Amino acid sequence: VQLQASGGGLVQAGGSLRLSCAASGRTFSNYAMGWFRQAPGKEREFVAAITWSGGMAYYAVSVKGRFTISRDNAKNTVYLQMNSLKPEDTAVYFCAASHFPPPATMTQHGIYNYWGQGTLVTVSS
Repeated sequence: VQLQASGGGLVQAGGSLRLSCAASGRTFSNYAMGWFRQAPGKEREFVAAITWSGGMAYYAVSVKGRFTISRDNAKNTVYLQMNSLKPEDTAVYFCAASHFPPPATMTQHGIYNYWGQGTLVTVSS
């Protein structure tokens, strides 16, 4: 699976952005999708994930209620709608794909086989 993330940029605190991740190469609906982020000097951390059907979504505590993950299997694309952005959300955001993982593992970056190149989100105060 090839993944191409886009939609990052510079936004003021309190603003919104929508990230997209377009997939190609395999049957997209067979893959759970995740978003992770990595801030300068920090480890990569889980942000959100969605099952292959879109029936279940999981969120990090830090983004729950502000971010929404969704997918359109007809368009082979997963989205991350980010609202009420904070300066601490500043990071490079990566999308990732995993083939039918156990849902309980979807917050773990190690279960994702394919990664996009990342898109930078900068939130100014």
